[in-house]
Amino acid sequence: MDILDFTGKVVLVTGGARGVGRGITQSFLDHGATVVICGRNAPERPSSGKGGEAHFIAADVRDATQVDAMIAEIEQRFGRLDVVINNAGGAPPADPSTVSPRFSESIIKLNLLAPLFVSQAANHVMQKQETGGSIVNIASVTVPRPEPLTAAYGAAKAGLCNLTTAHALAWAPKVRVNAIIAGLIITELAHLHYGDEEGIKKVASTIPLQRMAVPQDMANACMYLASPLSSFVTGASLAVDGGGQMPKFADAAAGHSERK
Repeated sequence: MDILDFTGKVVLVTGGARGVGRGITQSFLDHGATVVICGRNAPERPSSGKGGEAHFIAADVRDATQVDAMIAEIEQRFGRLDVVINNAGGAPPADPSTVSPRFSESIIKLNLLAPLFVSQAANHVMQKQETGGSIVNIASVTVPRPEPLTAAYGAAKAGLCNLTTAHALAWAPKVRVNAIIAGLIITELAHLHYGDEEGIKKVASTIPLQRMAVPQDMANACMYLASPLSSFVTGASLAVDGGGQMPKFADAAAGHSERK
């Protein structure tokens, strides 16, 4: 028996058309799942695997009405919903001293309210199923390590971890809810954050495992949290960050030692 066989399971990946979301989508497809992705625009090249081609539903997850309609369509078309990966999110860097209220509101909507809306709607379906379901929220390393230029984003992701535990307590035993504290990840947009290859190497050198994550690292964690392997895990925030970052005092102490 393959414990990671998702044949017959229906999985929703928000923001599943590109970047980390596409990697997660591909992994579930390769393990036999029927995968639904959502976003405002359909992908030019839909992912496909053992579970067939990913199904796309147009929906803005920041809009509760559109979310309810999407979950209703999934239940109507496929008869069930077993796994939700709340992956949609992100934020460009912004000076917290001058950023507009409208910008901050939009970031919090996408990174906190959207997964709340999706989880709540999905829970109504999962509670009716004998096997319940699993919800995985993609949080960020900015939760334990805030960054000034992503203040609203980090605050929203911290709220998402709190929401994860609250939902886990409220929806047990039928539905498990967990979060992933995602570290620094190389995607097609990595150059916008880390610069060229040399910049990426320098960033990687600050991580204990000496590399940045790739989408498959996040997909592997999602597979674990969605599978029977984690059947006694709920309300948890799993750090998938390569060990975080080496503390600054270690570099300072090393430099002091070298000068002796």
